[in-house]
Amino acid sequence: MAARLNPAPYRPSEVVDLRRLTAPELDPLLEEEVAEWRGELEWDFRKSAELVRRFVDLRALNGAAWVEEGGVAGYAYYVLEENKGLIGDLYVRRALRTVERENALLDWALEAIMASPAVGRIESQIMMLRTERRRPLPQAAYATAYERNFMRVELPHADLRVGRVRRLSYVENWSDHYHDGAAQVIAAAYAGHIDSRINDQYRTASGARRFLHNIVQYPGCGTFSRAASFAAFDAVSGRLCGLSLASLVAPECGHITQICVAPPVRGTGIGHELLRQSLTALRNIGCRSASLTVTAANEDAVKLYERVGFRTIRRFSALVWEGF
Repeated sequence: MAARLNPAPYRPSEVVDLRRLTAPELDPLLEEEVAEWRGELEWDFRKSAELVRRFVDLRALNGAAWVEEGGVAGYAYYVLEENKGLIGDLYVRRALRTVERENALLDWALEAIMASPAVGRIESQIMMLRTERRRPLPQAAYATAYERNFMRVELPHADLRVGRVRRLSYVENWSDHYHDGAAQVIAAAYAGHIDSRINDQYRTASGARRFLHNIVQYPGCGTFSRAASFAAFDAVSGRLCGLSLASLVAPECGHITQICVAPPVRGTGIGHELLRQSLTALRNIGCRSASLTVTAANEDAVKLYERVGFRTIRRFSALVWEGF
């Protein structure tokens, strides 16, 4: 009988394939990540962490881990979606967090994704990535970074007064049969917009439909809240002309996952009214705060959120690699 070979021991520090690890080996790192999301962002990250554990144990999660002195100090994972790669998460322990360690994980994921001949674009929005100005990025010749704001409002102090709506319209609670109309509005709202450079799903109605499905069905942006999600309709044509979708990211914290209006109704106050109704509903179901993310260059949207009471509490980067 042949002798059984033991796995090679880890070197003092190295990047290894995530499929070499088990969930118990990753648990201390995930527990720290859950605590940081809760402490920094008031966000319950446990469902996302549980999905990571499940797929790691199935050896079904593509990614890498930074191992230092035998312990897992960081990890990153990615998924492939048609001709696009998505880096879903990257986290390094606070005590060991450096640009060099993060970039080692990023570079591993990028090289693995770029090796797929069908992939021509890679996207990532990693909340816990260090955001030093002029931060070097792996594969920099193909990379573009877009600054984004994580904003939060304390709902008891939010300005939720009814504003003036300069368009005959009405607002209804979200229903699943609004998906097709909402997808059309998203594609129209983001045509030529900076956010369509960050997320290519905004460029077409079919992509927007997948985006909506992910918001409603998966926990990446919290648990979808129908009670705090709304659609606006033009009173004359009856067509859907705006939407505000919300989720619960913790028992007392809401999150606006998407808000947009069709180009013909911009500047009419419909966007403000949708936001106001979503925030009011979140407050009424027991939320004490709400958050959202917005591209910093989208100055009109940032000003609207600030008027309601949102303040930027964290800045992060949306990263895109293409043309490789």
